[in-house]
Amino acid sequence: MGNKFSSYDISDKVVQSKTCCCSYMEKWCPPWGPHEDAYEPTITPKNEKLNQSSREQTDSGSNAVLRVISVDLYREENHDEHHTDHFFAANDSLIVRRGEPFRLRLNFDRAFSPSRDAISFIFTVADDKKPNPGHGTLIGLVPRDGIDFLGDPLEWGAGIEEHEANTLTVLIKPAATCPVAEWKMDIDTKLMGDGSKSFSLPVPMYVLFNPWCRDDQVYMPDREQRKEYVMHDTTLIWRGSYNRLRPSVWKLGQFERHVLECSIKLLGTVGRIPPAYRGDPIRVARALSAAVNSVDDDGVLMGNWTEDFSGGIAPTKWIGSTEILQQFYKTQKPVKFAQCWNFAGVLTTVARTLGIPSRIITCYSSAHDTQASLTVDIFIDQNNKKLDAETTDSIWNYHVWNEVWMTRPDLGVGQNGITYDGWQAVDATPQEASDNMYRLGPAPVAAVKNGEILRPFDCGFVYAEVNADKVYWRYNGPFQPIKLLRKDTLAIGHYISTKAVLKWEREDITDSYKYAEKSDEERNVTLKALKQSRHAFSRYYLNDTFNEVEFEMQLKDDIKVGESFAIVLSVTNKSKEKTYTAVGQLNCESALYTGISNEAVKAMPFEIVLEPETTEFVRMPVEFEDYFKKLSAQATFNISCAAKVRDTDYEYYAMDDFRVRKPDIKFKFQGDIVSRQPVDVIVRLSNPLPIPVRKGIFHIEGPGIEKPLRFKIAEIPVGGTAASTFKYIPPYAGRGTLLAKFSSKELDDVDGYVHYEIKPRPEDILMNGHRNSRTTIVRTDVIP
Repeated sequence: MGNKFSSYDISDKVVQSKTCCCSYMEKWCPPWGPHEDAYEPTITPKNEKLNQSSREQTDSGSNAVLRVISVDLYREENHDEHHTDHFFAANDSLIVRRGEPFRLRLNFDRAFSPSRDAISFIFTVADDKKPNPGHGTLIGLVPRDGIDFLGDPLEWGAGIEEHEANTLTVLIKPAATCPVAEWKMDIDTKLMGDGSKSFSLPVPMYVLFNPWCRDDQVYMPDREQRKEYVMHDTTLIWRGSYNRLRPSVWKLGQFERHVLECSIKLLGTVGRIPPAYRGDPIRVARALSAAVNSVDDDGVLMGNWTEDFSGGIAPTKWIGSTEILQQFYKTQKPVKFAQCWNFAGVLTTVARTLGIPSRIITCYSSAHDTQASLTVDIFIDQNNKKLDAETTDSIWNYHVWNEVWMTRPDLGVGQNGITYDGWQAVDATPQEASDNMYRLGPAPVAAVKNGEILRPFDCGFVYAEVNADKVYWRYNGPFQPIKLLRKDTLAIGHYISTKAVLKWEREDITDSYKYAEKSDEERNVTLKALKQSRHAFSRYYLNDTFNEVEFEMQLKDDIKVGESFAIVLSVTNKSKEKTYTAVGQLNCESALYTGISNEAVKAMPFEIVLEPETTEFVRMPVEFEDYFKKLSAQATFNISCAAKVRDTDYEYYAMDDFRVRKPDIKFKFQGDIVSRQPVDVIVRLSNPLPIPVRKGIFHIEGPGIEKPLRFKIAEIPVGGTAASTFKYIPPYAGRGTLLAKFSSKELDDVDGYVHYEIKPRPEDILMNGHRNSRTTIVRTDVIP
């Protein structure tokens, strides 16, 4: 029976087992629910040694070839063990994870005789036109006698667990590196010296990545992280601006109808990954970053960064990935429309569906470096206007991408022992081409932090996103030298955020991407990165040294939509003797979240005389009437100041962004929340505007709501509140999240969510007697 051992993390407990990783011989513990420590049903171990007398039972009156009548897939048991029981597809397919055995029971038309009957299993990748054993897409298995050793973790294996009369129970273990795909299974039987018969499994079989398996490249050792990054089906995405961080709820829905089928199909159709390479998470992640956008390959989502969304759905109106993927699966055409957080939400859904741990990352003041210079260069003309044609770089108020978890055996170990395993940045937003396709990553986050911009894939672009320098230039014409107005080394890469593990709050991960600003390490890494850059942007001459007059823009952070606000510029003369005159202009423009100005809201020129050692203030009020009709969907503004000190060569220019705050949707349950029992839920929204809100729509999703609920609101008067009531039936006990979106012409992109505990029904509470004590076990079916 083999004496090789390996360590395998099963059911969130690390145990030592035979190389077959057979968790069926261990106590089983579900990875979800608030009562996980109390709920420990066991799977009865099967006979390890076959009953020799039963093995020799044969139908002496028949010499017919053994025929498989049916196959028991042990769906409930297998899906529990493989953490796949929440997939909608689990009802009519077999869904398992590689590296972990699953159980089948074969029912024959007569007794099985090991001495006369031969049996083998043939597995093929369903969409491989020419399956090949050398490519790992055609597997033939003859089951061993017993289950103590099912072969090397990197190989498929099978063993006979039990034989009783006309039935045979077997364990089958997919290799920990096998392709992640839909597989076909055929069972061939043969009578010694006679013919053969074949039985084809009539339902799909899906094999997924396995973050519970130590031999899988996506293995994640931390139990709580597996819950968050693989099993959670709702998350938070941070949006807004660096001075107004705003979480938005997003329903990932990786277990919903057709999401698994769509994700598997993406790998071969849009992703164009040959079947033999679909077990490599590096290739899968890189392909998915291209497949989720539609630029090169008619992928899942079509981007749109204008304000015109006719012919599709505005990006701010999506509330989750489920509808998007279901629509794409049905039509096989790109879904309109998306922006960065939509791309990131869908990519996370697909990754978690396939079994790759994934999370969503937001970087505030994120650079889009089009020239690979590792700087963001902004050109200003003589009239203090930004030159859009010359300024190809941009700074997004925020940008959202993904991280996926895996080892990187292709990169080895870097300088000073740096390892590139762990989190890898991937981005489906089509910003720049990588190897002639719009995709990004996987880029090791450790390489980005240490300025190793040439490491595959696309580390230089990610480095610029989080740590470029922002440089303002005065542009005086095509044949004139440019003048450096200002260099800001602190402007890029603020509050890099993700949802905290098992908490509905923000986790700041800035230090995983960059060393602390102003530290020696940060500047040294920047110099190291610049030396590796092939871009040579000439700096002609520096601004005159002058520090006697200081400018600073001030803006109140917490401004609610509907309120007026003011932009304030403070100007200080630090000289003890000289009087100076400062002239310039304050500007306020509505903007897209990508940093692109949309429409001028207000501008105000100024001229002030600065006596020695004094500070003067310039104040530009902006009323609701000034900005309302020009407001972008995400309520974002660019503010800027251009100024000059007379009788000197000193010029000042600064630009910033901010966002007005929108209200939150509130939920209220009218009674206890109990599994599979209806409860009334009220959603409310107050109107913050000094005008009525008309023709609004509530859009509500959550567990147990198969199709999103929509409620029309005719009007919300000034100072009024809209409310809708609906009956909600929680599908399981444990934790749940309802999420809502509100949209109207006057007030758009408003959302809210509520996280709640669902009590079990009385019949779901089982009294389990054990010796002299009685233990209450709560049956839960929930992903926390």
